[in-house]
Amino acid sequence: MNITWDAGSYTRNFSFVHQYGEDVLALVDAGPGSFAVDLGCGNGALTEALAQRGYRVLGVDASAQMLDTARKLHPDLSFMHGDATSFSLGQKADVIFSNAVFHWIDADKQALLLSNIARQLAPGGQLVCEFGGYGCAEHVHAALERAFAARGLSYPRVFYFPTIGQYAPMMEAAGLRVVYAALFDRPTPQKGPDGLRDWIHMFVKTPFEGLAPDVREDIITEAVNGLRGELLREDGVWIVDYVRIRLKAIRI
Repeated sequence: MNITWDAGSYTRNFSFVHQYGEDVLALVDAGPGSFAVDLGCGNGALTEALAQRGYRVLGVDASAQMLDTARKLHPDLSFMHGDATSFSLGQKADVIFSNAVFHWIDADKQALLLSNIARQLAPGGQLVCEFGGYGCAEHVHAALERAFAARGLSYPRVFYFPTIGQYAPMMEAAGLRVVYAALFDRPTPQKGPDGLRDWIHMFVKTPFEGLAPDVREDIITEAVNGLRGELLREDGVWIVDYVRIRLKAIRI
């Protein structure tokens, strides 16, 4: 995981992450009482949604800040600190669910991620996941890349946004049979008049590491101003041009 989270701001201002994740839950169809893991559980909102569907749940996250928030918001649920590429369960899971997580994991660790998930699933167990797909937030990243380049700087593309054709074979190589796959646009509204700036502050941190705060803010301002014609709606709401990849696979 290549980001440090501001759990409070995430919960207050970016609730769309788990709200959209509710739709992904429709792909989970294990029987009542099944053991379901919410991998990259964040503040626990979707762990709670899984519990409400009758599953025995465990939330797993690599962020201590997020887990602290999850335990405060959902004191009756179980949570565990763990990295997605190496976490280990006391028993095999019937379901591993993950929303908006895999794109934060470096490309060279994706095979490790999938092989670990396969090890934690019981035979016939389900992996249901959604994360950023090919082209996700490309308008934003391209604008930041241009602003970096104008200052003689390189903008690192730290996110992993695959196509179905790239990702499904990796799942199959890990012993996961893909039964559903979709790649789709999901333009996503942001809160407030500074919605795009706030989104960049929350989700685009690694590229700015080592830069002075004033340089960072100048770059963000330039990118935001350059995107007004593309991502600012007539009603004043900022949109981020999300693309999502949604997958379901069965442990062979």
